[in-house]
Amino acid sequence: MAGLAVISAQLLPLYIGNFRFQRFLEQMCNEPENPSRPDDLLRAMIVNRAAELGLPVRSGQVRLGRSAQELSVEVRYVVAVDLSLYTVDLHFRPRAGPR
Repeated sequence: MAGLAVISAQLLPLYIGNFRFQRFLEQMCNEPENPSRPDDLLRAMIVNRAAELGLPVRSGQVRLGRSAQELSVEVRYVVAVDLSLYTVDLHFRPRAGPR
């Protein structure tokens, strides 16, 4: 039982951070001025927010798409978690926009 609590304590903050990041991406895609902003500016905004949340996101991991004045964003990143007996890689793929 204690082992499960320790593992949960290590994993839960990562999932909460990803959830907050997902919400940020959704808000970003819903803002009417963002589809007309340059890609570099949008990537910088996304990477900065990820850094604030402690997520290891680099600009090369951010994919932007545009269609009919709509913005879509997809980010793929991996977090390595050391669980004392082994290391597990958690793969996250938050995205927002029209699908």
